[in-house]
Amino acid sequence: MSDITIELLGITKHFGPVRANHDINLAVKRGSIHGIVGENGAGKSTLMSILYGFYQADSGEIRINGKPVSIQSSNEAIAAGIGMVHQHFMLVDTFSVLENVMLGAETHRLLTPSAEDARAELERLSREYQLSVNLETPAGELPVGEQQRTEILKALYRNAEILILDEPTGVLIPQEVEQLFRVLNALKERGVTIILITHKLREIMDVTDSVSVLRLGEMVAHRDTANSSIEELAELMVGRKVSNRNHLRTEDMADSTPLGIEVKNLSLFNKNGLSALKNLSFNVRQGEILGVAGVAGNGQTELLDVLSGITPPSSGEFTVNGHLTTVQSPTNPSVMRQLRVNHVPEDRLKLGLVKSFSAAESSVLGYHRANAINVRGLLQLKTIRKLCAALMSALDVRPGNPNLKSASFSGGNQQKLILARELDKNPQVLLVGQPTRGVDIGAVELIHQKLVDMRDEGCAVLLVSVELDEIMALSDRIIVMCEGQIVGELRARDADKTTLGLMMANAHTSDAA
Repeated sequence: MSDITIELLGITKHFGPVRANHDINLAVKRGSIHGIVGENGAGKSTLMSILYGFYQADSGEIRINGKPVSIQSSNEAIAAGIGMVHQHFMLVDTFSVLENVMLGAETHRLLTPSAEDARAELERLSREYQLSVNLETPAGELPVGEQQRTEILKALYRNAEILILDEPTGVLIPQEVEQLFRVLNALKERGVTIILITHKLREIMDVTDSVSVLRLGEMVAHRDTANSSIEELAELMVGRKVSNRNHLRTEDMADSTPLGIEVKNLSLFNKNGLSALKNLSFNVRQGEILGVAGVAGNGQTELLDVLSGITPPSSGEFTVNGHLTTVQSPTNPSVMRQLRVNHVPEDRLKLGLVKSFSAAESSVLGYHRANAINVRGLLQLKTIRKLCAALMSALDVRPGNPNLKSASFSGGNQQKLILARELDKNPQVLLVGQPTRGVDIGAVELIHQKLVDMRDEGCAVLLVSVELDEIMALSDRIIVMCEGQIVGELRARDADKTTLGLMMANAHTSDAA
């Protein structure tokens, strides 16, 4: 049997006029962890989607274990021994772990013997690969780390010998990342071949054996990880040297600095009557970045929704840019925009843009009544396209075509378009959620500098991010949320990943300074 498990030979793929992959060659050794990195729109996801059968290449060949294969669907990929753990988990929340794993892979016509077979096999896999998870728990009630283990178990249960992981650490705390890497190494030791797609170059250095770099749809480099560095990989990705520095102040802000945001005893009950925010009190001064750290799903989204006027609070109050909001006097996003309070939402597809709209149309969402682009109720499309082109240039959105549908852009480029729209309005208060989610290292550098520039111009910035490196690099102060509560606060210069990770898990026993 060949020492090379996966070979991609001359893979080319176009989507209309857009060249996603061009003549790509890739070889991955059996029982190795191989990283794939590249800028947004470089073609990483397209390439892996071809390997997993979501797309078919225009030309080129796939070989598995030295033999040419035709993969026309994900079912055929699974039959070829390929499994994929997607960035957004493919689990049925109301199904148990056992039911999720066996769904579509039942061994009998009757469910009971199928469940018995699946239980026995999952218990074996859990022991062998250190993938402990309660098989009876509904998937929606699991912590994200255990949901991810469930996805890996699904792939192994289907006899995957090749495992593709797409941005697997985006929602994990540091301790869960360490556990994931232990699992990946255990899989590797037993001969499983792993392809890791990630924007986090530190993770590439920590866990991979080799790495390939894509740029503008072409393969530009293959490296043994031990013989490379973060700096080299970053430069190969973007074609230039990339700065990787923090922007921390060395001194605390004066107490006399005016407040941009002041929150007092803020609480929120969700539509199911459950407590989403619990008695929050904090402030953000003008010219300050307050970072909000926490595992996704611990109230950060609800906090941004309340402060931006999307959701009214259940109790308490907050003042944003001098405007007081209470239960008795609620606000709305339109009022907030008039107050120069701008919001970059966490979920770009749900709240940031409309996929069926052109980029130009998405670039004015929320501002479409402005006199410059709306004359007596008629949108001035020529003007809008011109303004969109300028926004695209400012944040290097690719391709720089305002006429393309928003859905045609990669996730990172959609993110840059939304950020460009909101930052262009010169806000006095900026609410920003996950600003660099799915964004490549070159764009991260640019976005970080834009946020720091806003801070230095006197804007009060509330930064929500699951990326601890980002929180520590940008924030002046950090609050940590867990289960809708603030469980700790500290100065950013006093923070480290271990302390923040323990706070995020609500396991920190000493008082934060």
